[in-house]
Amino acid sequence: MRIADCGMGNGSNGEGGVRNKDLKKRTKEFALRVIKLVEALPRGRTADVIGRQLLRSGTSVGANYRAACRAKSPADFISKMGTVEEETDESLFWMELLIEAGMVESGKLESLMKEADEILAITVSSIKTAKRTKRYGSKE
Repeated sequence: MRIADCGMGNGSNGEGGVRNKDLKKRTKEFALRVIKLVEALPRGRTADVIGRQLLRSGTSVGANYRAACRAKSPADFISKMGTVEEETDESLFWMELLIEAGMVESGKLESLMKEADEILAITVSSIKTAKRTKRYGSKE
């Protein structure tokens, strides 16, 4: 039995469903933007290695969010969202490294990094809400 389509911790007013469909879309668009970034990186050993890592973590954000949406229990949802948090943060790390290594100008990654920060904030908030809901059995 699946808990909900990422409706964990949301009220029954249907509002969470809209928000979560938006996050599914955003995480997929994030993955597509990461793919385009990696494809545009300069060729070379270092860029190839960092690009491969970024490609893995950046595309994993959306895939793991979709998995969280199919969670079978609150604990499963929290665990899967924890992976989304880790992969989003790791993606930010690789983008920071690309900038600090001088492979990409910071201005070119500003928007993508802002989106990663926002996804990360939403994810952390969702985890906190799900933990609170699980702990107290309330719907917030």
